[in-house]
Amino acid sequence: MLHRELRLPAKRSCLLLGPRQSGKSTLVRSYLGTSKEPYFTIDLLREDVELRYTKDPGQFAREIERKVASGCRLVFVDEVQKAPGILNEIHRLIEEHSVRFLKTGSSARKLRRGGANLLGGRASIRHLHPLTLREQGDAFDLERTLRFGSLPAVVTGDDETASELLRAYANTYLREEIQAEAIVRNLGGFARFLDVVAAQCGELLNFSSVGRDAALATRTVQEYYQVLEDTLLGLRVEAWKTSPRARLVAHPKFYLFDTGVTNAINRRLAEPPDSVTRGRLYEQFVVLESHRLLDYAQSEARLYFWRTHNGAEVDLLVEKHGKIRLAVEVKSGRIIRGSDVTGLRSFAEAHPTVPRVVVAPTRNPYTIDPKIEVMSVTDYLARLEEIA
Repeated sequence: MLHRELRLPAKRSCLLLGPRQSGKSTLVRSYLGTSKEPYFTIDLLREDVELRYTKDPGQFAREIERKVASGCRLVFVDEVQKAPGILNEIHRLIEEHSVRFLKTGSSARKLRRGGANLLGGRASIRHLHPLTLREQGDAFDLERTLRFGSLPAVVTGDDETASELLRAYANTYLREEIQAEAIVRNLGGFARFLDVVAAQCGELLNFSSVGRDAALATRTVQEYYQVLEDTLLGLRVEAWKTSPRARLVAHPKFYLFDTGVTNAINRRLAEPPDSVTRGRLYEQFVVLESHRLLDYAQSEARLYFWRTHNGAEVDLLVEKHGKIRLAVEVKSGRIIRGSDVTGLRSFAEAHPTVPRVVVAPTRNPYTIDPKIEVMSVTDYLARLEEIA
């Protein structure tokens, strides 16, 4: 079994959010397998169970109260967003009977609609992502990760299995899941929107431009991006806007949550990526690894990027408590030249004391252009962990 870095709370109720197939149920069942407490499982992926509790949330409470009477105070509810009406009952059961709930979900959107009161301190919230570099351990293969991503079933399968899973994820799940959640009515427009998002993954986000490319209204595009964030399928990285000496862009960047899913939507699974695509995927990989590390550490650090109207850019800034702690440029080539660090040089003019690094597929760290360190993603993540 793969070792996951995320730890569930030992004594509190917990809402575990994450994309489908990220391993939420497996993680909770592994935790329950080592628990000495009696527990009860409710699987809302079963249509009959979902229908029963959607029609009558009180039935859910009555069944749990019966379990409580027999000494069971630990309950696992899988895919809780399928029946958001039970969240009020969960709230009451926590308050009145000290029941501890471990809940999984893949849509924060439905949970906000059905039970926002539950998220106000009565349950810890954790996020589970696809596998990190460290979770894969010795099995980690950079080129395979760039091509197929790191969903658990993809990592443990062969290339043919990985391709089939990812095509199904892109062509069936993403569209059917969105439809099942009654979030989007225009599935054709949403499919076009996904194609544009994948093609522009990691670029500056311009809602009007995406709308033109997908033949959608700008307001609709904004709503669709929010759908991707609410269903945990995308990450928005904001631009750093505070600078005393340069006019900076304000548009954010947007990254899909997995490189393999990005390639599946772009229909680029059959062959290894070309050099340009590989560079974009490597940046996406580093950004996602950074986000996952900070999230698992429950860090107060945040990720930004920096770009001037003249085009000078730094891929990532790590900010904590109002101070920039690290400026990061991501390069997929093994040889780093002076022309690769022009963005870091421009950034240093306004922020001379901020440490600057280049993350590249190099074996050993070295220094170029005084005070710019070149290091592997493993060494960079260790540095990031110190900041977190």
